[in-house]
Amino acid sequence: MKNKFLIILLIFFLSFCFFVLYKSLNSSGIYVPEKKEARDLPEFVSTELFSNKKISSKEIFRGSNFYILNIWASWCAPCRAEHPQLIELSKNSSIKVIGLNYKDNPKNAKKFLNELGNPFSTTIVDTNGIISIEFGGYGIPETFLINKDKKIIKSFIGNLTRDSLKEISLIIK
Repeated sequence: MKNKFLIILLIFFLSFCFFVLYKSLNSSGIYVPEKKEARDLPEFVSTELFSNKKISSKEIFRGSNFYILNIWASWCAPCRAEHPQLIELSKNSSIKVIGLNYKDNPKNAKKFLNELGNPFSTTIVDTNGIISIEFGGYGIPETFLINKDKKIIKSFIGNLTRDSLKEISLIIK
């Protein structure tokens, strides 16, 4: 009787283990962020990197038809790789390029921009990552195209490429 009980208990245990393994194999476990396009621009107050003055999103996103908000950091290798594309975007007068410096040392951020050039009309600081989260960002670099109605119309995850620039130019025409 005791042996039958142990066998039944072993069968239930193995069945349970098989069930858990089967469920975990069929679950992708991949994080898919929520869609970031066609969302209103979050309102925030931050500090400007070079002047240390407080600045609001209402002040930053004013006076242009399109805005590029780029989340970057000096310690981010892909941010360094995409920098020439941001420099090129900054030459387009119909786009205002804004930098959001993510969890970075201000001295390192300033050195990064002094070495590679500063494509940003305004660079704001996101010391704790809250502003990036409000935008729906979950990594860096990440870039958002925003229209004059303060709507996020396109997001680019990862570093900008030549193809990204072509896509942006088609959207803003």
